[in-house]
Amino acid sequence: MPGSILSSIDGGVATVRIANPGKLNAVDLGMWRQLAATLAELSADDALRCVVLRGDGVDAFAAGGDLEEFLTARATVDQAMHYHGCVGEALAAIADCPHPTVAMIQGPCIGGGLEIAGQCDLRLAGESAKFGAPINRAGFSMYPGEMAGLLRLVGPAVLLEILLEGRILPAAEALQKGLVGRVVPDERLADEVAAAVRRICDGAPLVARWHKQWVRRLQREAPLSEAELRDSFAFLDTEDYKEGLAAFLEKRKPVFKGR
Repeated sequence: MPGSILSSIDGGVATVRIANPGKLNAVDLGMWRQLAATLAELSADDALRCVVLRGDGVDAFAAGGDLEEFLTARATVDQAMHYHGCVGEALAAIADCPHPTVAMIQGPCIGGGLEIAGQCDLRLAGESAKFGAPINRAGFSMYPGEMAGLLRLVGPAVLLEILLEGRILPAAEALQKGLVGRVVPDERLADEVAAAVRRICDGAPLVARWHKQWVRRLQREAPLSEAELRDSFAFLDTEDYKEGLAAFLEKRKPVFKGR
């Protein structure tokens, strides 16, 4: 039975669940397509403040791609190009999402699951989380377009260690290597994610978008133009900027409206 991507919205926060019961939420081709469509829809919703990506249930984030379908859906070069084109669209949809994205990771976060988490802005993990891409033992390499996101995240040395050894890393080592930003006991993970989301939502949503935009732009080697530098002060014309300053001076909590 194919898996699915489930989504819900509550109070400006969208939760996207990777669901494939009985397969530790392994991601099949249909799920990659659904993930791309879901993130595109959420990206267009200006009322959102944050998107949380997680595995359905508590047993796994996502234990890689669904290898059972590789014999039929990825058997030729043309099929593989199509298949990984769909994977790339899903990963790009996460990376390009204007809203802050948070990966909530419990259990295995392997292969495709690691690629999904690697595109999120924040990665919070429970102590049960495990990370890796042991595809060297399955006889295939990681598609370069998918490798690029992990390369940006952890650099060549760590990525090659993960891919060449095919070792599964415990959460503590993943933290040390920069794969995740925070590790807490499993029973505290939901609360830790909720607190992070609350802090994000308490901030000005336009500012969050601009911070994401500028972090991505600054990773390019080209120097900022005069026009780009001027654009970095676009916040001066927003209602949220005036509200933020007024709230600070009046010693009250600001109420941001995203405009």
